[in-house]
Amino acid sequence: MTLQQEIVGNAMQMAVVNLQPGQTVYCEAGKFLFKTTNVTMETRLSGPSGNGGQQAQGGGSGGMGGLLRQAMGTAMQVGQRMLAGESLAFQYFTSQGGQGTVGFAGVLPGEMRALELDGTRAWFAEKDAFVAAESTVDFGIAFAGGRTGMSGGEGFILEKFTGYGTVIIAGAGNFIDLNPADFGGRIEVDTGCVVAFEEGIQHGVQRVGGLNRQGIMNAVFGGEGLSLATLEGNGRVILQSLTIESLANALKKAQGGDKQGPTGGLFSTHAG
Repeated sequence: MTLQQEIVGNAMQMAVVNLQPGQTVYCEAGKFLFKTTNVTMETRLSGPSGNGGQQAQGGGSGGMGGLLRQAMGTAMQVGQRMLAGESLAFQYFTSQGGQGTVGFAGVLPGEMRALELDGTRAWFAEKDAFVAAESTVDFGIAFAGGRTGMSGGEGFILEKFTGYGTVIIAGAGNFIDLNPADFGGRIEVDTGCVVAFEEGIQHGVQRVGGLNRQGIMNAVFGGEGLSLATLEGNGRVILQSLTIESLANALKKAQGGDKQGPTGGLFSTHAG
């Protein structure tokens, strides 16, 4: 059953979801805005990947062993989300006795996007991009390789979406959709500009220039630090025009506390 949703607004968008009777959508804690009275709300630690978005029934198969496996699976999910800095709980919304409506939003001024999963390709997104999804979509955490993670900063932890149905993500500023195959198979972007990409896209990090005079000039005065994100392959990539770090630095500067200084990214004291 396709999720009926509409993304409305401009600078700070929101998603208005219309649920059919019995249909369930879940969101990360803190992304819920409003609902009609016939929509029930339940908070759980387990995600849909643990048991298809449904709670175990007391008389279900597996007995005590099944309950133990479910508890261990939930603990592993919670542990992964703790390491990733994600919310520990999900909120589930189900329409009862007719159609219902639920509203969701991100936490930054920017766009939202509804992605349709058909079971053939997963989607990966930057941490905190997830807003809401159908209960048929599984939410997981993917950790980038050590070299990529240590070099890329923002790119170390990724959200992974698999299964079937609609998942809604959000980012900062405006979105642009690109396919690296249209640009010779590879694009290089600021590490904070990547919002999401399809499975099959290779995500990595490379140093900005070599260890020479121009490379040092790029790193010290260019505002990009020492690394750029690289995206290779044939598939859909979503970038955002505003990074969280640039927004934080702009707010600090407006408050009289410019923490970045005149030399750009390398000597930035921003700790986020």
